[in-house]
Amino acid sequence: MRALRILLIFVVILGGLFVIADRVAVNFAEDEAADRLKTTENLSATPDVSIKGFPFLTQVAGGSLDDIEVGIKDYEATAGNGGQKIRIDDLQADMKGVEFSGDYSSATASTATGTATIAYDELLKTAKSEPTQVAPGVTANVVGLSDGGNGKIKVTVEATVLGTKLPEPVSVLSSVKVDNGTVRVHADGLPKFGGVDIAEDRVRAITDFQQKIDGLPGGIKLDTVQAAPDGVEITVKGSDVRLAG
Repeated sequence: MRALRILLIFVVILGGLFVIADRVAVNFAEDEAADRLKTTENLSATPDVSIKGFPFLTQVAGGSLDDIEVGIKDYEATAGNGGQKIRIDDLQADMKGVEFSGDYSSATASTATGTATIAYDELLKTAKSEPTQVAPGVTANVVGLSDGGNGKIKVTVEATVLGTKLPEPVSVLSSVKVDNGTVRVHADGLPKFGGVDIAEDRVRAITDFQQKIDGLPGGIKLDTVQAAPDGVEITVKGSDVRLAG
């Protein structure tokens, strides 16, 4: 009995040491992966990287990690042609089936899904914020975007008629969707500017706008978008997503 008890204590100690070694190894790997991702994506701050699953060391031995979660606070995505940038907030991505090279210089996830937010002030940069003529003697421009409720964006427009600015801006509820990597905002109805009749296409040249977003981390793409209190909430997805290398 004494020998069995000693053996059990020995096994428990070895198990504890393995767990400690496993956790030390995973913490080191998370730090290394975060640094590589920061360099690869040219990030201003180090992202959060969390490697899921236990034990970590046996996953490493097999050359594949089951699940890695990545968090990037602020990401400057490419906003179409011309080199413009748009800020993506709180990007949270879940990477599945991550294969890595023998020297750990590169890693690729078989699939990835995630969420993020584009603040209204960022999306507003896409809208026509400078006064634009929509009819003889009538100019208009978008001055604000906000949550309109029920998944709609409230687009607020300011207008000037015959040199006189209307006392109150007008607002219209708009739908938002993703089309081939482009966020599109489309007014459900048309605002009236001081009772002046204006052709629909001229009004929509102000109220409707779009923003192409690409260059997201690892090649992930926009999937869906919906208006929310703090901005438009987006989901992203991708396959063969590159984490590093």
